[in-house]
Amino acid sequence: MTTHLSTPSCLVLGATGAIGYALTKELLSRKFAVTVLARDPAKARRLFGPAEGLEILKGDALSAPEVLAAAQGKQLVVHAVNYPYHQWEQYMKPVTQNILDAASAEGATLLFPGNVYAYGNATQPIRETDAPHPTTQKGRLRLQLEQQLEAATQAGALRVVNVRLPDFWGPNVTNAGFAPIFEGALQKKAMPWLVNADIPHQLAYTPDAARFMVEAALAPLPGAYTVLNYASQTVPSMRHWFHQVAQVAGGAAQVRVYPKVLFRVLGWFQPVMRELEEMLYLFEHTVVLDDSLRRQQFPHFRETDPEEAIRTTLAWFAENRLKSGKQAQNSRPIQIATA
Repeated sequence: MTTHLSTPSCLVLGATGAIGYALTKELLSRKFAVTVLARDPAKARRLFGPAEGLEILKGDALSAPEVLAAAQGKQLVVHAVNYPYHQWEQYMKPVTQNILDAASAEGATLLFPGNVYAYGNATQPIRETDAPHPTTQKGRLRLQLEQQLEAATQAGALRVVNVRLPDFWGPNVTNAGFAPIFEGALQKKAMPWLVNADIPHQLAYTPDAARFMVEAALAPLPGAYTVLNYASQTVPSMRHWFHQVAQVAGGAAQVRVYPKVLFRVLGWFQPVMRELEEMLYLFEHTVVLDDSLRRQQFPHFRETDPEEAIRTTLAWFAENRLKSGKQAQNSRPIQIATA
């Protein structure tokens, strides 16, 4: 079993998604050999370009033989595969098992992005050693995934590093929660949020989260199964953060808060909205990670300046979403404030 990595050969599953993209970029920046298994190789090529050391294979993480073949010779395997909420129950456990089996066959380190779902509406900062207390269907599933990961390490064939993250934002974070914020700021339109924009909220910038996750995977951490929290930044409120984003974009913040009742109504017609409703407690209340352990074990880790991170993200959305025509054609001119 691999206990310490220096220059590993890597496999990334879910590389075209938000955190998978950031992890792939980070691994490539370190000059590691990176293989990406993607259902849509053309999309992966558009995202990463002709990057040195990158191999893109067509395949599906739900196919055990394809994952096993792609993992051959790899010392680091990244599980960044995700599905829409309404498909979690059907796909997340089998795809995780496929990835675990492939990593175990190579004695690799498996890097996994966790979250806070298994802790329900925690009223105190969540520590790595706290007992989980899921209160939702998705929270129970996330706990089962973590148990699945830990159980796989007991056979001694692989090492798992599970880094729990809060909400994250950055380049290629194109989900319905964060993409409209940056697109709205660029187009001088309202930036949306759910339920309550006036309470503290924890956020992580994906390039920083990816850099820390790779640092953790490379480190000689004790034990076959390691959990580390990466809390990053707790903003005073999302409204306050929206003002920061708008200022960098060169405009004034316009905020639109969608009430809880809206999702109950939309859930009658849209499966994703129906699944989202049970997670709205994360927007009604402040649920945060405690990453004191991370700060102790990685004291020299430094995060990107917040204004620089916002500017980089706005530039990515301007180039990859608005100019590409993926948004409305009636967008106002795109302007990003310079330092």
